Amino acid sequence: MRTIHILIISIALIAISSCSRKKNYDKGFSVSPETETNDEKEIDGISRDSIELKTRPNSVLLTGYPNYRLTTIYKLNYDKKRDYYYTGNNSFYSNFSDLGHSDGNQWNNNFMPGLQAVYGFNLVNLSLKTVNTQTQKLLFEKPVLIKTLYVPTFTNDTLFNKPVKRNYYMVSAYDEDTNKDGFINLKDLRRFYVFDLDGGKKENLVPKDYSVISSEYDCANDFMYVFAQLDENKNGQKDETEKVHIFWIDLKNPRNNGLQYE
Repeated sequence: MRTIHILIISIALIAISSCSRKKNYDKGFSVSPETETNDEKEIDGISRDSIELKTRPNSVLLTGYPNYRLTTIYKLNYDKKRDYYYTGNNSFYSNFSDLGHSDGNQWNNNFMPGLQAVYGFNLVNLSLKTVNTQTQKLLFEKPVLIKTLYVPTFTNDTLFNKPVKRNYYMVSAYDEDTNKDGFINLKDLRRFYVFDLDGGKKENLVPKDYSVISSEYDCANDFMYVFAQLDENKNGQKDETEKVHIFWIDLKNPRNNGLQYE
């Protein structure tokens, strides 16, 4: 009986911790000139045109190109109750389907062949280092709330016996206070971008008046299908009754894309 009692308490504590983290994640960060005081240590107000956050690098991601390395940058969070600072960590989406392990298909547990999918709690920017010139640049000029980062894999992936080599990065992120509530968070519209290997030529893969919801992979065509909700009433957020459209993206060249369903 005592063991069961301890187990129940442990489960309750985990649930409380998860809810607390979700609350912080949903909150995102302020873009208004007001002071943030709720679950974070009190900081100076953040103006809309100059977002300044305390951040900290997490780790260096090895891309499939030795000349390019990405560093993930996280918001430095403060736990007021426990009086300590913390950041999120890199996590990785994996694909354990039979196809990804069959003859001629070696995805090495990556989300899609040739692409590693990275996410983390309050991931707010990415620093790109070009090794041969020893230069670095941020992919985003201002902090954003990154949902998923797609990076060319360091592993040698294959699709139907052919090597798969991607030469770009893709990022889905909340990068604008679209609903004008003073915060960049999960309530805003989620955008989807592609960058060249050197961090240049940033382009939208889905129109800005949509909010990305989810994706699927089509191995026969090497396409990514992106489900996105149209902001029909222009209020800057997703509403349950608004239309969901599907976009196709050719992963051989993501700038080749279009509407699959509307």
